[in-house]
Amino acid sequence: MVDKDKPYWIAFNVFAGIGPLRFKLLLDYFGMAEKAWEASVQELLKIGLGQKLTEKFVKYRSVFDIKTYLKTLEEKKIQVLTLSDRRYPKLLREIPTAPPVLYVKGEIFPQDGQALAVVGTRKVTSYGRQVTQILTSDLVAQGFTIVSGMARGVDSIAHQAALKAGGRTIAVLGCGVDLVYPPENKGLYQQICQKGAVVSEVPVGKYVTRGVFPARNRIISGLSLGVLVTEGAKDSGSLITASFAGEQGREVFAVPGPITSPLSEAPATLIKKGAKLVYNVKDILEELNIKLKIKYQISKIIKGDTLEEETLLKLLQEENLHIDQIIRKTGWPSAKVGSILSLMEVKGKVKNFGGMVYGINQKSVISNQKSEIGNN
Repeated sequence: MVDKDKPYWIAFNVFAGIGPLRFKLLLDYFGMAEKAWEASVQELLKIGLGQKLTEKFVKYRSVFDIKTYLKTLEEKKIQVLTLSDRRYPKLLREIPTAPPVLYVKGEIFPQDGQALAVVGTRKVTSYGRQVTQILTSDLVAQGFTIVSGMARGVDSIAHQAALKAGGRTIAVLGCGVDLVYPPENKGLYQQICQKGAVVSEVPVGKYVTRGVFPARNRIISGLSLGVLVTEGAKDSGSLITASFAGEQGREVFAVPGPITSPLSEAPATLIKKGAKLVYNVKDILEELNIKLKIKYQISKIIKGDTLEEETLLKLLQEENLHIDQIIRKTGWPSAKVGSILSLMEVKGKVKNFGGMVYGINQKSVISNQKSEIGNN
């Protein structure tokens, strides 16, 4: 029944004027999308669609070719998940205005249920870039999928950091998933499709329109256990995402910034309203009641060749660190730290995730694990 009805869910999605709430009304009344699609004008008026909207819908369904649209989806390798589909993301299904139809480029897996949204300003500072990279790569190390909106600034940095850390990431667009917005993110879009998913409730071929981003933001928070705002101005769109998270019963996290920066205002506002102040990944895990994962018992798998290397590996077991943090924690001269990290990077023990943020090289961990299994 679901497969037979699915094309009609999609057909309703393409029609501008019937959103999640109106579609639910139709589905509750008629029982199936197909019956709602074929309903008479009198029946549609009876349930309260209104004269103007009913006339518009009747005209639309008389010309819309479902088969052609489905063929387009197939040619573009776009999956469609409906609320009736068991593969539909569990967290997103829970929100009051869950999109009846979700277009997907790439794959969504059950493991993506442990997801966190990372959002913020488009005009990111070096500080915002750094904290976004550090926290994102640390979240990936703890098994999180990173959700964001692929916008310029923090969103793009979060996606890039997740991919660089070898993790999964989901981009929620305000246009069709067959389009790239902003256009300069074409390369990033392709990477996300390969190592995560690009999703949208917007029909294919539809470009970004005014006012679409607030609706998009509810999906970003809806897919996530919580929303982390790393940097943003007082009118930042990230505040809308955080607001949706609060309404959806999700956690809100914020990173404090320099009081001299106007881009610290959004996180500061959220913290004043009760958001969890975040200094490191432990703050997020604590709030979500998730135990910190020591990365594969790294000390047993990757060993340092010197006492100094062992010290650095122990520091990086729980979280990725910026080189300045490593210098402060070890008390060693910056030249010494830089030299040891460079040598360890050549050996494949650590990895520079960008912006001088270092962490354990997971490829080396996996390789050593396989080697140990083979020897046993």
